[in-house]
Amino acid sequence: MVRRNDQRRAALVDAAIEVLAAQGARGLTFRAVDTEAAVPAGTASNYFANRDDLLTQAGARVYERLRPDEATLARQRAAGRDRDTYVQLMRELVERITSFRTGYLALLELRLEATRRPGLRAVLTARIREDVAANVAYHEASGLPGDAMAVKLLYLALNWLVVEQLTLPDVFTPAERDELVAAAVERIVAPEIVAPDGDR
Repeated sequence: MVRRNDQRRAALVDAAIEVLAAQGARGLTFRAVDTEAAVPAGTASNYFANRDDLLTQAGARVYERLRPDEATLARQRAAGRDRDTYVQLMRELVERITSFRTGYLALLELRLEATRRPGLRAVLTARIREDVAANVAYHEASGLPGDAMAVKLLYLALNWLVVEQLTLPDVFTPAERDELVAAAVERIVAPEIVAPDGDR
């Protein structure tokens, strides 16, 4: 029987993220999760139906933890609507993701594991499509410049920048990272055309 103590479950999933980041998907066992979470042996097996369930919940938890909090969203909604603001938002996004290093590394491990597990691939594909669609919808509602294609291109470009920062952090300095984010926004997001009478 799968247990329902949500706080304990979250702690176990967080431990699974740490194990994935440190040992890879092959190292993710119930025993390793129990050890990482500092709980009695057999605890994880009481909370997850099987290893696939644990993998899937770890992926969902990473996205949950990467989601900006309400204060950040409120500040973003109150910010400007130009490319300079867009650059700042993208810099903050990259910083938020790279600050949760183990989470993103765990996601990379899950993506590799998904190439061998069709069920996990289906779950991750649905989750990432949902995430991209939510980003596009948020962008369109925000009034920032650029269209859905720009959002998707920035998603692809910045994801690889994050991978570079987390796996080979000395390739680009922090200053170069900021310049690359700015250049990506400036080159992907078309400038707004303002007519002589001020109409867009």
